[in-house]
Amino acid sequence: MSSVQIYDRAMCCSTGVCGPQVDPVLPKFAADLDWLKNQGHDVQRFNLAQDAAEFAKNPTVQSMLASEGVECLPLVIVDGRIVSRNEYPTRENLALWTGTSLAPKGALPVAGSGGCCGDTGCC
Repeated sequence: MSSVQIYDRAMCCSTGVCGPQVDPVLPKFAADLDWLKNQGHDVQRFNLAQDAAEFAKNPTVQSMLASEGVECLPLVIVDGRIVSRNEYPTRENLALWTGTSLAPKGALPVAGSGGCCGDTGCC
């Protein structure tokens, strides 16, 4: 399974979904990260206001901040490689970068082309 790290700008809480004006992207992204965790991936999310030490100890993040400033945040790193910066990726992108199927676990099989009963010939 993949290791996914998200380095967020300074926010009031760990997910940014509190306060009087919530960016509508943040609750969706938080749900996408929960989905990714439920698929078995190691997901860590760091907030610049609350987890500054995590930013300081990652050389890749330090380099990005030195060259681009906080404008590069949010920074998404999958298995040690930067895959996204300056925007929150979609669930589809998270799935692509981690090799995760978007189909729900235990999805029902789709019937064949033989009508409502599939190709069984019972209809």
